[in-house]
Amino acid sequence: MAAPLQYGDPPRLGGFAVQARLSTVPAGLVYLGQGPDGRAVSIALLTRGAALDPSARERFVTAIRSSSGVRGWMARARGRTTTLDGPPVVAAELGDAPWVAVPYTPGRPGAERFLEPVMVGGTLIGEAHGPDFVPYWLADRAPALPAPPRPRPPLTETRTRVLVAGAVLALLVLLGAVIALLLFGGEDDSAPMPRPMPPTQYVPSPPPVPASPEPQEPQPSPSPGETGRSTPGQSPGEDTDEGNPI
Repeated sequence: MAAPLQYGDPPRLGGFAVQARLSTVPAGLVYLGQGPDGRAVSIALLTRGAALDPSARERFVTAIRSSSGVRGWMARARGRTTTLDGPPVVAAELGDAPWVAVPYTPGRPGAERFLEPVMVGGTLIGEAHGPDFVPYWLADRAPALPAPPRPRPPLTETRTRVLVAGAVLALLVLLGAVIALLLFGGEDDSAPMPRPMPPTQYVPSPPPVPASPEPQEPQPSPSPGETGRSTPGQSPGEDTDEGNPI
């Protein structure tokens, strides 16, 4: 029966989106996933403790590589052949955190068959007898998550690109210098320079003087003892030459 995902479960494994937990065994976990084409798959993943054990990890990887049947030293020691029958492998990762995906069919065995060879019980020589032993990593039940992808290295330019960029920059600088020379250096230097205007001199003018009539000198009035006629048109008191001996 499918169960919801728990904290620590991977959201994706390869190109498959993990949707739910199908089962949990001592050696690993089985998930329900969906491929890019919408196909449902069963994904088996080792626990973190089993993935850190080189022997357990090797048994899991060997089962994946020999999905049609396994005939190994463990089977020979027990005197029988171990055969893993089931749906074909759709995708697998055989690195430090291996996993395998097979088509999912409800009610039928899925990818959990690859986790069975990981656990070893009984004796390794002769028939199976005696007490079993428990792996030291059995208490670590967290899923073995693949390592995050390495960050992309910083971009570095090759020597050819640096030289090409330098040549383009030098060409742009030269083109700018030529344009500036054509714009500002094309004037005729032999043309006479215009003479500067003379400086303006400010001379203060005297204040205006109001015009007034000139004062006339006083005329002597004739005395009562003077006799004579005055010439017509002559004002009284003016002396004339007529009638006076020289």
